[in-house]
Amino acid sequence: MQKPLQGIRVIELGQLIAGPFAAKMLGEFGADVIKIEPPGTGDPLRKWRLLHEGTSVWWAVSSRTKRSVTLDLRQPEGQDVARKLIAEADVLIENFRPGTLEGWGLSWEILHALNPRLVMLRVSGYGQTGPYRDRPGFGVIGEAMGGLRHLSGEPGRTPVRVGVSIGDSLSALHGVIGILLALRHREQNGGEGQQIDVALYESVFNMMESLLPEYSVFDSIRQPAGSSLPGIAPTNAYRCRDGRYALIAGNGDSIYQRLMAVIDRADLADDPALAHNDGRVRQVEYIDAAISAWTAERDLDQVLAILTEARIPAGKIYDASDIANDPHYRARDMLLDSQLDDGTAVTLPGIVPKLSSTPGSVSRPAPTLGQHTDEVLDELGIDAASRTEWRRRGII
Repeated sequence: MQKPLQGIRVIELGQLIAGPFAAKMLGEFGADVIKIEPPGTGDPLRKWRLLHEGTSVWWAVSSRTKRSVTLDLRQPEGQDVARKLIAEADVLIENFRPGTLEGWGLSWEILHALNPRLVMLRVSGYGQTGPYRDRPGFGVIGEAMGGLRHLSGEPGRTPVRVGVSIGDSLSALHGVIGILLALRHREQNGGEGQQIDVALYESVFNMMESLLPEYSVFDSIRQPAGSSLPGIAPTNAYRCRDGRYALIAGNGDSIYQRLMAVIDRADLADDPALAHNDGRVRQVEYIDAAISAWTAERDLDQVLAILTEARIPAGKIYDASDIANDPHYRARDMLLDSQLDDGTAVTLPGIVPKLSSTPGSVSRPAPTLGQHTDEVLDELGIDAASRTEWRRRGII
């Protein structure tokens, strides 16, 4: 059975995280993704974090399913090739600073006239409009402006980052949603494409739950709360006898009753003032102290076994080793055994979401720089002599 996006061609002009992450997801569900990279250097992500034989192992995740074409978009010939590719494409993804594509003769107006069916995703720090549009913006800046950084960490301490580039990844997910909506619109309404404007800070802000209405109604500014979940009790990380932490979410009324029974605190279970969440919130420190006293007398594995048996949501804090050795991850195909270019074994993250009839898959490994340049340019009808000359001039 064909994958959902079989027959959709995607041109990826982006680099690093947000744009490429969106293109990767489309490729996993059948789209033909052509990634355009600058000759010689390629996408800077190739050199980010831990390198194996000169290439980041992150690259094996970010660019799987894609074909790599090197093209200098600062050169007229490179721009002309890009326009030829885009003229035949369904989707264009870019995450440069606003105005960059316009300077290369690849504005939305030009491309839409060239290919009226084109769906164009534009990811940037602040969006394509507004007073901040020209500012450079990375994920960490979007996380701060979107409200997330203020809430991260312990009260009274320096705000911390989440630990991954969550602002970029959230923007990629919003971008994929936008692309799918635009493709559906195109299908239903006469084949017309449209432009999708995703801002990093807005993607983060969209996740901020009740942050803004609480401020507008109560003049309340939500503050960092460490491992607890303010306004919802009890939910926290509780230290166990072996020094590890159990995450326990006993915030449902019936769950709370079972939790208090497990820790032998009938007084807290039977207290009518604690029967519902609003009452428990007012005494959350007292409840947390009772749970902490119970976990402190037991190792983490014992705590989790008891709570699981009692149907109380609980878990441990996973690091990479925990993930790589977890049977549930393996059973749900979230640990994919693969190889790097030299045959080195590597485990890659599985594919989500999981579709029952047309699941995603990895159709090709991450490409070497320019691996498919000749293949793709030959598809465009560009002859070998021209390609040789362009290589000499550094255009490809």
